Amino acid sequence: MPKVSKLHFYSLALCIALSSCSPADTEDKAQTSTDTASKHVKLVENIDQFNEAVKSLEPGDDLVLADGTWTDVEFVLKANGTADEPIELKAQTPGKVVITGQSNLAFSGEYIVISGLVFKNGSTPTGEVISFRTSNDDLANHSRVTNVVIDNFSTADRPMSDLWVAMYGKNNRLDHNSLVNKRNRGVTVAVRMNTEGSRKNNHLIEYNYFGPRQVLGANGGETLRIGTSHYSREYSNTTAQFNFFDRTNGEHEIISNKSSGNALINNVFFETQGTLTMRHGHFTKVEGNYFLGNRKPNTGGIRIINESQSVSNNYMYGLTGKRLRGALVIMNGVPNSPPNRYDPVIDSAMNNNIVIDSDHIELGAGSDEERSAPPTTSEFKGNIILGKTNLSPFTLYDDMSGINFEGNYLNEEASTPIQSGFASTPYSVTTNKYGLKSPDEDLLEEIGFGEVKLPVTKEEVGASYYPKTETTIAFQSGKTINVPSGTDTILTALQESQAGDILMLENGGDYLLTKFAEIHHPLTIMAAKGDKPIIRSQKPNFINIENGGALEVENLWFDGAESPDYKGNNIISTSSNSMNINYLLYVRNVKVTDLDVNGYFYFFKANAGTFADTIEILDSEFTNITGAILQLNREVDDLGVYSVENLVISGNTFTDIKEEVATVYRGGTDESTFGPIVTVSNNTLTNVGKGPTHRSGASMYFHGVQKLNISNTTWDKSAPLELFLTNGDPVTVIKDVVMKDTGHINANNNGYKIDNVVYK
Repeated sequence: MPKVSKLHFYSLALCIALSSCSPADTEDKAQTSTDTASKHVKLVENIDQFNEAVKSLEPGDDLVLADGTWTDVEFVLKANGTADEPIELKAQTPGKVVITGQSNLAFSGEYIVISGLVFKNGSTPTGEVISFRTSNDDLANHSRVTNVVIDNFSTADRPMSDLWVAMYGKNNRLDHNSLVNKRNRGVTVAVRMNTEGSRKNNHLIEYNYFGPRQVLGANGGETLRIGTSHYSREYSNTTAQFNFFDRTNGEHEIISNKSSGNALINNVFFETQGTLTMRHGHFTKVEGNYFLGNRKPNTGGIRIINESQSVSNNYMYGLTGKRLRGALVIMNGVPNSPPNRYDPVIDSAMNNNIVIDSDHIELGAGSDEERSAPPTTSEFKGNIILGKTNLSPFTLYDDMSGINFEGNYLNEEASTPIQSGFASTPYSVTTNKYGLKSPDEDLLEEIGFGEVKLPVTKEEVGASYYPKTETTIAFQSGKTINVPSGTDTILTALQESQAGDILMLENGGDYLLTKFAEIHHPLTIMAAKGDKPIIRSQKPNFINIENGGALEVENLWFDGAESPDYKGNNIISTSSNSMNINYLLYVRNVKVTDLDVNGYFYFFKANAGTFADTIEILDSEFTNITGAILQLNREVDDLGVYSVENLVISGNTFTDIKEEVATVYRGGTDESTFGPIVTVSNNTLTNVGKGPTHRSGASMYFHGVQKLNISNTTWDKSAPLELFLTNGDPVTVIKDVVMKDTGHINANNNGYKIDNVVYK
């Protein structure tokens, strides 16, 4: 790979200030110079040697970590290089120094370069993995972190927050790094501005690979945050360019801009659930970014808040998000807003952007009693909007006369409530030589967009030595283990199993568990078509899904006859400890009977600090159960935290269930997440929710669900359906249902839609 001179590297400060660097200016593939004649190389093999070597570092020195695994190490580097002779801390071989356990790195001084290190499968003992400071007063300036990996370096305590990279000081560069699989709360990369020495910083963040980040199910899952609300009206002057955001789905702010004077340009967002959000701060430049949603759920584009924002020449394809997560969003603001709320949109522009096959453009989004100030002295010009997936893509939540609409193009099948500023054009979209959907060339020329081409590819970003491979293991992708009937034979098979394996039980077999069955990796327990094998347990819980586990059960029969008289029994539960890896639960064609040894026997319970990407209960039969089928209400702090992203209950019969079929809870008013998303269809509920100790008095209870669809379901002699609709403009639709000898739907307001709900 080519090397770059140190003089060239430090001349980047000028590029940063001008926000005009081209890929050719900076594409040095994360190599550092070794051509200084006075350079001293200090190879260290342990933390004691490192600490001793740090004391005598001089400009031009290389401090080299020996290849191998470094466990439970806290590196503190305070040193001063020069522009011509930086001090370099690097791996003996890039990618061969693996830092794990309770470890981190803090450095401060001038002209320091960090390169080639891998932080993997550990966590920081402090609040930051890599910190551009060693104390509140000792900051790093004119320094660089390059060709470094942080992968799954997450505390086991899911709600505990930490930062992977915290940038302080001035004129620093973060480039060609791979940041993958952050699993706990906290920002992946944060530009910090809490002292004067970190403001007007001119940082450059470029050519980084931000790899997949799972849905957090709470606020605090941003991938890149520049500033905070407290300092949002201060200038950061940070440039983030040529980065690749790959399914970074922590929360709906993928980039959270919270300071002024920043440039967010020429980045790629691939199937990211969320938006580039100008949450706080003014004078933000958002230009040349590409958003490839590919019709994935909740994929979004760009959201404008605050003053003097410029959004131009961005490309959006296949984005499905709505409300605050639309392809293009201009929000309402709060009059005389405090710094932590929403400054009104003033003197801002959303011009010359391309939106193809994306569903929602939201103007005045968030309008409510508090956010009552619509945009003013702003413009929406020269945008091309072509799509057939939603022929009414514009939603106006308030008076939009403060936006000047001019020279926009909308395909002729579509409509808009905006009276002027749009010309009809044929829906003419082709796949170009780069594999991207593109309007006709003459239309591109009309708005001066230029060629539709990614500004950077996945292959051009990240650490040069680190593969961008998938880590997810699918159900039924491993071997099949035949499990004979008997006592604890399932446990024996579990011990032999690996991720993706199938435990195949005997049709009609009889299985007894005398210990907890713990699931530590994706696993299927099933029987072939035919008589269901019956599973009983002498423990309060049959099966526990532990961290890293995921479970699929099919054609089984769970029975409570052997269960102890223990309050809170359940068939399946998540770990009692926090789980920082999201799990899946699929239940198909299962029979569950006689969970009645006491008054509180549940089928499934999700404990606090755990999160499911998906739970599906399909084509199953539940009879004589004293607790709930699905208890998803353990996150009770009312901070917008919840237990499951996607819940599907379809094709089931529920008979003589004393508590709810499902109780799903998402409390508080936070708007940083998408879910829960719940679908209930083709079920029958008979005598459900009428137990004498049942607290909610509901057959199903949904609190704070953001998207709820209930259809083709019958209630008979059951407690009513209960809804509590909270913030975020939740979408709740109830259609084609029958309520026989069942009370009317209870709800805290009438913000739900009903169609063909029959009471008998």
